[in-house]
Amino acid sequence: MSIEQTLTQHVKEAVRNLYGTEVNDNLIQIQKTKKEFEGNLTLVVFPFVKLARKVPEQVGTEIGDYLQAHAPEIEKYNVVKGFLNLSISSAYWVEQLREILANDNYGIRQADANAPLMMVEYSSPNTNKPLHLGHVRNNLLGYSIARIQEANGWKVVKTNIVNDRGIHICKSMLAWKLFGNGETPASSGKKGDHLVGDYYVRFDKEYRAQVAELTEKGMDEETAKKEAPLMQEAQAMLLKWEQGDPEVRALWAEMNQWVYAGFDETYRRMGVSFDKIYYESNTYLEGKKEVERGLQEGIFFRKENGSVWADLTNDGLDEKLLLRADGTSVYMTQDIGTAKLRYTDYPIDKMVYVVGNEQEYHFKVLSILLDRLGFKFGKDLVHFSYGMVELPNGKMKSREGTVVDADDLMDQMIIDAKAVSEDKVLKLTDITAEEQHEIARKVGLGALKYFILKVDPRKNMLFNPEESIDFNGNTGPFIQYTYARIQSLLRKAGTIEAGIDSTALPINQKETELIQHLTEFPAIVKQAGDEFSPAVIANYIYDIVKEYNQFYHDCSILSEKEPAVCNFRLALSVCVGKVINTGMSLLGIEMPDRM
Repeated sequence: MSIEQTLTQHVKEAVRNLYGTEVNDNLIQIQKTKKEFEGNLTLVVFPFVKLARKVPEQVGTEIGDYLQAHAPEIEKYNVVKGFLNLSISSAYWVEQLREILANDNYGIRQADANAPLMMVEYSSPNTNKPLHLGHVRNNLLGYSIARIQEANGWKVVKTNIVNDRGIHICKSMLAWKLFGNGETPASSGKKGDHLVGDYYVRFDKEYRAQVAELTEKGMDEETAKKEAPLMQEAQAMLLKWEQGDPEVRALWAEMNQWVYAGFDETYRRMGVSFDKIYYESNTYLEGKKEVERGLQEGIFFRKENGSVWADLTNDGLDEKLLLRADGTSVYMTQDIGTAKLRYTDYPIDKMVYVVGNEQEYHFKVLSILLDRLGFKFGKDLVHFSYGMVELPNGKMKSREGTVVDADDLMDQMIIDAKAVSEDKVLKLTDITAEEQHEIARKVGLGALKYFILKVDPRKNMLFNPEESIDFNGNTGPFIQYTYARIQSLLRKAGTIEAGIDSTALPINQKETELIQHLTEFPAIVKQAGDEFSPAVIANYIYDIVKEYNQFYHDCSILSEKEPAVCNFRLALSVCVGKVINTGMSLLGIEMPDRM
């Protein structure tokens, strides 16, 4: 039980005994005491003034007297107008630190056999291009959300839906067939996803040239885009694919395998993983069956050209295409099928889609359609809508080849981390080149992950690589460096055993504030889970690190002459390191022991 929960019970008891009234928990407001006043926590007295029929100062004094007499945690108090500032005893804070020191899973709630199951979908790549910066934010958010929900006692299944079919895939296939001359990842030395992505860009280049040629001959641009020979061939290839053409299917399978191998390598480097991967090439068939059923049951309707639609006008939306006139499916068809298969495969209690905010309409429609089709889970789907990520020089476009490739970005972050660490004279001389690279890898990827995850996920963000790698301020390297400093301190302590002895009392204000901050970690993990926000944890850890650095600067540790005080401060350092490591692990960030 947190100190806030404990005090809430004491305050309820005080109000009952002093004023003969029962109050609800939501009437009791407890917050951190402002820096300019003495105390650790402050009770807002105003809600009790009316029932006590006394002025705020008197109510605050009466409750303060009661708490000091009946709550062993309270050492003293002071009243400022309608605010009761409470000073918690050193003994309480020391006991809290003992509990943190003894608990290897502090702040983490383990799932039990009866825990509810949450499925978190993220990544959702297309097999016509490598992962880019936008995918990086998606993957980091999805993986971190899954870790945070596990820490809140959920069973979690991390899932991915690979968009491995459709017109965009056929564009890469057709360009390779026309211009590839048999090139493979093995023959070119390129990662498979990069190779296929190059042909997606090549298609767009050739297609634009054809459109330009047709418009020069007098055709309007919209017609030219439809009539361009490459687009016609790509559409024909898609139709052949859906009809099961052996040659098209063989090329599709081969090129997709190149891409899957590339994706796996990128995911491994990024430090994200999945428990189950679905493929659109399988799920769209299930979706088509459901659309056909909906058509037979009068849920959907067919237009004169043969296309199938859903009328959503009664829901304040418009009509939604589900099957094209030629019978080919759309994303919505696939998502209907995927949802059905997932709920067949798993006893899902909550389904969370980690997908950018440009798809809010899509998921609103999906929820309605699943509900109409009779799936009870339709109304309970959660679209975790996050903002877009951009670079200082603007948006990215895959088809134009102007994306920031995820692999290139990770490579550059590691290079930058090594360069900055050497520039800051943080280079270690007693380790191998391999160990130096491993530190640079953790720091570079930690910088990337932290910079992205510290931002409110629902907001658009600007990713600045130079700012992210800074060893000062609210950055991953700053936090990692503090963690490494703590580990260095503990190594230097050698045979000195970190521990808590009663002779270390009373503790000073810096130590008290640091322990109080540490005790908030379980509530922070819960808040991050409730809000689906890794940023809550990221910024909490940054605050802890700032506070610890101030403590480290102001309080002697290894040079402290009193052994009990030295041991206590080492124990406090151990606990800070533990919370930093646990919090950063929930963000998917590795912590180096040395920097």
